Amino acid sequence: MERCFTGGAPQEALASSLAPQSLPRPSVVARVTGEDGPLLYAGPRMHCLGGRVLKPELLDTLPYDQARKSLADLVRINRGWGGYSTLSKLIAEEIPSGRRYSLLDVGAASGDMGRRILKQRPLGSVTALDYLASHLSVCEEPRVAGDAFRLPFAPRSFDYVFCSLFLHHFADSEIVHLLSGFGQVARRAVLVIDLLRDPVAYYFLPWTRWLFGWDPVTVNDGAISVEAAFRPSELETLASQAGLKNPHARAFRPAYRIALAASVA
Repeated sequence: MERCFTGGAPQEALASSLAPQSLPRPSVVARVTGEDGPLLYAGPRMHCLGGRVLKPELLDTLPYDQARKSLADLVRINRGWGGYSTLSKLIAEEIPSGRRYSLLDVGAASGDMGRRILKQRPLGSVTALDYLASHLSVCEEPRVAGDAFRLPFAPRSFDYVFCSLFLHHFADSEIVHLLSGFGQVARRAVLVIDLLRDPVAYYFLPWTRWLFGWDPVTVNDGAISVEAAFRPSELETLASQAGLKNPHARAFRPAYRIALAASVA
């Protein structure tokens, strides 16, 4: 697996390393240009056919005013291209209707997935957590700026711990650490939605930018995210290594998402 920057890297160093001029220009696919020049960090072909490949993403380091358009794109992608439909199936299977529950949404960003969960299961309480407080500015309360590697909650504080499009940012060993921590904070189950590593998902954003007007940061990070994404068996293995029980992951096409559910006892 290619080495990457992770959540433990100092933000200033990471931001510096992601300056647009430091990103290689693609020879094929598309030329995506921001105010400071080309941003696209995707090559003419996928580099992850043999396994996950991790590279730094721009959105993880940007202040809200620079991240706003890309965060809005993520909501559009969730709404129109399978994020919400995958979530709906996962919640229908894992959170019983008519029951009160509490859920921690890790890496919540704008909080759109948490809002969808509450729309489907309105008797719950969703707490949003993100490392960047600026990303939480449009989230409803309760919301917490905190480190997913050191969750600021007592054991068994929530019925469910959930994350969406979050785990692919990290190396396998870090994912095991994260999932283990999620399992300690959850009373019932850990729920995960992430990307499926697939060529269609890899090329979708650069090939459709002319049609949908994706923000350059979205296009830049999209291909990187797919290269760092998973196959269902890989997520199940990581969950088992984290000590979670009965992990079950399945792929959803054409959403190109994976949903994982694992119990904690």
